[in-house]
Amino acid sequence: MKTIALKIKMHGTNANVTNNGNVKRHILNIMLLSLGMLAFCYIFLLGSIVFNIIERRTFEVDARALSNEVMNLELQYLSMSNKIDLTLAKSMGFQETKTKFAIRKTIDSIKLAKNEL
Repeated sequence: MKTIALKIKMHGTNANVTNNGNVKRHILNIMLLSLGMLAFCYIFLLGSIVFNIIERRTFEVDARALSNEVMNLELQYLSMSNKIDLTLAKSMGFQETKTKFAIRKTIDSIKLAKNEL
């Protein structure tokens, strides 16, 4: 045990230990600077969240107003479309046309030439 104590004492006196007060001050400054940066980031993010919430609420109010306007326009369209009938169209100069449908001939009705297929 004494030999270990002597070895530690020998190595302890040979060791070059510098006790700089500046190192502790630098570490403290770095910690305070990082704390300040984190606080700034926190305040910035919190502020942007609050502003986004306020902006979303204004957009919701605008969306409600627009949906009410669309609903009123749809009601106007329906009331105007109910007024349209055949007599109104004829008074405006529209005429009924005779409908013609395109039909396709089936293969059975097509006559094939002798040299085909």
